[in-house]
Amino acid sequence: MPGRRLEWMSWPEIQEAGVQPGSTVVWPFGAVEQHGPHLPVCTDACFAEVVLDAVMARIKPNRPIWRLPLQMIGFSPEHEAFPGTLSLSAELILNMVEQVGNQLSRSGFERLILFNAHGGQISLLQVAARQLRARRPSLGVLPCFLWSGPEGISSLLPEPERYEGLHAGLAETSLMLYLQANQVGNIKQWDGVRDCPTPPLDPPNGWSLEGKVPNAWLTSDISATGVIGDSRQANALLGEQLFNLLVDGWLARFESLLDSSWPPRRIS
Repeated sequence: MPGRRLEWMSWPEIQEAGVQPGSTVVWPFGAVEQHGPHLPVCTDACFAEVVLDAVMARIKPNRPIWRLPLQMIGFSPEHEAFPGTLSLSAELILNMVEQVGNQLSRSGFERLILFNAHGGQISLLQVAARQLRARRPSLGVLPCFLWSGPEGISSLLPEPERYEGLHAGLAETSLMLYLQANQVGNIKQWDGVRDCPTPPLDPPNGWSLEGKVPNAWLTSDISATGVIGDSRQANALLGEQLFNLLVDGWLARFESLLDSSWPPRRIS
C-alpha cells in the first residue's frame, strides 16, 4: 500500500498530508528476541506489521492516516540470555521516539500512534510518549499494545494460560500458526514454563510476574526454553480468531481517533 506508507511518498505529498486536519501517523514497533525453540525471533515484529497492514487496508482511502516503516529491533533485555536476541538501550529508544516525533510534528502531523507488539517495552514507550507530548504539546501521542484494547481476546484463552501465557505460549503460537505456519517448529514437545532444569521459584507472596505488584524478572529466571506459558494446544483456528479480533478491534479504535478532535487544545 504505497499510498499509506510515508517512505513511498515524495516530500510535497508528505507536506500535503501533514497539514490535513487530524493527520495521523502510525509507527509499528516489534522486537528481535527469542520466542522459545519453536517461533522465530521476529515474532512480535511480524504481528505488528501484519495486523497493522490489515487494519490500514480497511480504512477508507480519504482518511488522513499513514504509517512509518516497522521498527523491528526494540527493548528486550529480559531475553538477552538467549542467542538471537537483539536489544537497543532504553535511552536510544527514548531519543529515537522524540526525534522522529519532533520531525513529524514539524511536518504538520497532529497525531502519532506507537503501535507496539512487544510486551517488554510497553512502559518504555509510555514514557517516551509522555516525554514527547510534553515537548510537543500540539502532537497527540498514543502508545498502545497490540494485545490490549480489542475486546474478546481473553475469552478465547483458557485458564491458566490467560494470565500465565506471557511469552511464546498459546496465543502467540496460535497466531503464528495462522499467519506463518511454516515458521513454527515442533510445539508438542514443549511444556512452557515447566520445562526447566529445576523448578522455578514462585514470586514472593503478594508479588507477581505481571500485574498490580510486578517484579523485574528475566526470562532465564523462570524458563529454560524461553517459553512462559504453554503452547502445546496452539492451533491455526484459534490464531485466525485472534487475528480477526485484533484487526476489528484496532480498526474501530483508529476510526474512533480519526473521528475525534484529539489532542485537545491547551488551556491558556
